[in-house]
Amino acid sequence: MGVKTEVKNGLTVCHVEGEIDINTAPEIKKAFDRLIGKKEPKIIVNFTRVTYVDSSGLATLVEILKNMRAYGGRMRLTNLSPKIKGLFEITKLEKLFEIMADENDAISDFA
Repeated sequence: MGVKTEVKNGLTVCHVEGEIDINTAPEIKKAFDRLIGKKEPKIIVNFTRVTYVDSSGLATLVEILKNMRAYGGRMRLTNLSPKIKGLFEITKLEKLFEIMADENDAISDFA
C-alpha cells in the first residue's frame, strides 16, 4: 500500500495503491494530513490501483474530505473500479464525494 503524489496542471494528484482497509487507513490518513497541513486547495485521488476498500477505509476518506472542506479544499476521486464505485453507491457516499470517470476529466473540470 502506498500513496504517490505528483503535480499535474497545478493540481495535486494522489495515486493510491493496494487496499484501503483497517491496516492501511492510518498510513493513508498520514499522507493526506501532510497535504491538508499545506492547505492544498484541490486534490485528485486516482483509484486505478486500489483493489479493495472496507468500512474503515471509507471512514478515513470521509474524514480526509471533511478536513479539506474545513478550509475550503476540494477532493475528487477518479478511476474507481465498478466494485469500488458500487460500494460508494450502496453507502450513498457518491453524493458526498465528487467522483469522476478518470484523471483527465477531473483535471480539466478543476481547471
